[in-house]
Amino acid sequence: MRTTVGIIGGGPAGLLLARLLHRAGIDCVVLESRTREYVERRQRAGMLEQGTVDALREAGAAERLTAEGMIHQGIELRFDRERHHIDFPGLTGGRTVTIYAQTEIVKDLVALQLADGPPLLFEAEALAVEKPESATPVVRFLHEGREQTLTCAWVAGCDGFHGISRDAFPAEVSRSYGHEYPYSWLGVLAEVPPSCDELIYARGEGGFALHSMRSATVSRLYLQVPDRTDPDDWPDDRIWDELAARFAIDADWTLNRGPITAKSVTTMRGYVHEPMRHGRLLLAGDAAHIVPPTGAKGLNLAVSDVRVLARGLVELHRTGDTQLLDRYSELCLQRVWQATRFSDDMTRMLHTQPNEDAFDARMQLARLRRITASRHAAAELAANYSGLPLPL
Repeated sequence: MRTTVGIIGGGPAGLLLARLLHRAGIDCVVLESRTREYVERRQRAGMLEQGTVDALREAGAAERLTAEGMIHQGIELRFDRERHHIDFPGLTGGRTVTIYAQTEIVKDLVALQLADGPPLLFEAEALAVEKPESATPVVRFLHEGREQTLTCAWVAGCDGFHGISRDAFPAEVSRSYGHEYPYSWLGVLAEVPPSCDELIYARGEGGFALHSMRSATVSRLYLQVPDRTDPDDWPDDRIWDELAARFAIDADWTLNRGPITAKSVTTMRGYVHEPMRHGRLLLAGDAAHIVPPTGAKGLNLAVSDVRVLARGLVELHRTGDTQLLDRYSELCLQRVWQATRFSDDMTRMLHTQPNEDAFDARMQLARLRRITASRHAAAELAANYSGLPLPL
C-alpha cells in the first residue's frame, strides 16, 4: 500500500489532519489500532480554544459543533469561600472558548472520513516506522490478521503518549523532559444539569475541584485525589459531599446532584519530546507532549500542531517549498512550552500539595488574589486559557 502521508492514530489529531489534507487534494491513509466503537467512546477534554473551533470549521467538520457547542465568556475562580469571574472577551479583545466534547469531535470526523475521505483503517496496529530518514519511509502494521506495509512520502505520528512513532527517533537526537505531579484527578460524568454557566476552578481546603459540563443535561466534574486512588473507594455520596465542600462559597449557590454514570482516575504529568521531526517523520499531539489537564491545553495543542503540519504539507504540495515543514518542530515547540508553563502554573496554584505547610497555602492564595485584583494578571490568564496565536 502506498500514499503521500501515512497517519498513525485515529484520534482528533490524526483525523483532523486527514481531513485538512483531503480538502487540499493530498492523499493519505489513517491507521488506528482500536475499534471505531472504542475511539468514539473515549472520554477526553471538552474545552476548545477559538483556534481549535476555527480549524474544525476549516475542515468542514463544525456543523454539530456550531449547533450544539456551548460558548463560554470566561471561567470562575473559587477560593476562601469567594467567587471571582474572569471575563475573557473583556480581557482579550473579544475571545471566547467553546465547550464541545472530544468524543463528539471524533464522531464528526470519523463520519466525514468514512463518507468521502481517504482510507481510515480501524484495528490496524502500527508496529514500527522504518527508514524515516529516507524519501520513502515505511509503516509496518497489523491488520485483519496479517502484517502489511504502508510506503509514504511523509509519516505523521498522531498515536499518543503510548504510541510507537516516538520510538523511531534515534536516541542520539532525542531529548525528553518530564514531571510527575504528586496527585491525581478523580473524574466523573453525571446525568445532571450543570450547576454553573461557566467552568469553576476551585481551591478548597481538601484540594482542587473543577466543575465542567458536556451538555445542558450532563455534568463533568473532577476532584484532586492522592495518587493510586481506586475509584471504587469513592462511592457517589462521598464524591458529591466532597465536591460540595470544595466549591462552597458564602453566597446562595447549590451544587446539583444526580446519578454518576462513569468514574476514572487520571494521573497528572507534564512531558515534552524534542525535536518533533526526524527526517520524514513528524510527531503531533500527545505523541510529542503531555500537559496536566488543569489548563485545558491537551486537545488544543494537538490541533495547533496539526494546523502547522497541514499548512506545511499543503505548501509543499502547491509550491514545492519545504520552509514551513523544515521549521515545524521549532514553531510547534514555541507554543508547546508556553502551554506547558501555563498548565504547570495553574496546577501548582490550585492544588494542595502533600505535606503542604501554612506558608505554601498562603503563597497559593496570594497568587490567586493577584489574578483577581490585577487586570494585567487576569488578562494574562485569559489570553493563555483562550489560546495563544499560532507561531506563524
